[in-house]
Amino acid sequence: MSKRPNPKRHIQSGIHLLKRASKWPIWADVVTRLGVAFFLIAIVILVHWIDRAGLKDSHDGHISFLDVVYFTMISVTTTGFGDIAPVSDRSRLIEAVIVTPIRILVLFIFVGTAYNFVLKRTWEKWRMARIQAKLTNHIVVLGYGVSGSEAVKELIARGTDPACIVVIDQSPSRINAAEAAGCNVLEGDASNDDTLVDVRIAEAQTVLVSAGRDDTSILMVLTVRHLAPHVPISVVIRAKDNELLARQAGANNVINPVSFTGLLLAGSAQGAHVADYMADLASIGGRVQLRERPIAAEEVGRSIDQLASGGRGLRIYRGGKPYGFWEPEAQRLERGDEIVEVIRCEECEASVPGG
Repeated sequence: MSKRPNPKRHIQSGIHLLKRASKWPIWADVVTRLGVAFFLIAIVILVHWIDRAGLKDSHDGHISFLDVVYFTMISVTTTGFGDIAPVSDRSRLIEAVIVTPIRILVLFIFVGTAYNFVLKRTWEKWRMARIQAKLTNHIVVLGYGVSGSEAVKELIARGTDPACIVVIDQSPSRINAAEAAGCNVLEGDASNDDTLVDVRIAEAQTVLVSAGRDDTSILMVLTVRHLAPHVPISVVIRAKDNELLARQAGANNVINPVSFTGLLLAGSAQGAHVADYMADLASIGGRVQLRERPIAAEEVGRSIDQLASGGRGLRIYRGGKPYGFWEPEAQRLERGDEIVEVIRCEECEASVPGG
């Protein structure tokens, strides 16, 4: 389906809905930064102590070790009271060539630490709260394995803004891949109520479930359906015996990649181009596309082969029941009908010779 998301979305690209715990503990990072800063300060103290003869104390004329420490600290912090000052040419050269670069580096360390651990975290937390509070009309992808990542790739190719996609997975590498694609990401257990509440699952446009294991996928479907009774759910199920369980759990669409592969193989046995055309229909890269949409106002009363879009109508859904293009119900469209049609992909045709 080639439905574009609501342009009045309330989420932004590149924003983490939940920060991952760093492998490097925060306390270790802070200690390391401060350790480097004080090591640089110790170097400056040593340089000043060695060159103390080039310093002048206007108070008593004597430079003690305490004076050196005092002068180093006020120099590094750029305070400078003027009671101790470099007077020799060598001392001034040392201040310009050695001490000044170290002073700048120490300031960067202190300012960077304050920004990273106070300002940035506070800002990110506030921004995350605002994004989560307004998250709506988004697509939630539970599981970013082979099927999940391909689904996201196809959605983006069909025109969905990746900022409208939220990916939940427990694998840091998959989370990084989803973030690189421009999606909002959350590392966590998608079968957990709190995780799904954090991404406002009840306000989602649709939910795509592909956990890699049928039991996990079905548990995710149950959790989503419990929290979001009316949100459409599509799930990947690999064992045919589990398809009914997935539907009973609340899935609207159950996709079995093994069965679909079998359909393609069987189709290819009936004709050289059947499987090719089926794959063409399923992908945005094909010359034709399958699309589901509500019928337009001007199509009410028309037949399924008189669509305003110029597409070929295949099936309508009326009151949740499907009708094929050959059935009498499809010969007169009614308000509220959903239609599945085949439409041209003009962009793809333009790139194919003789298209």
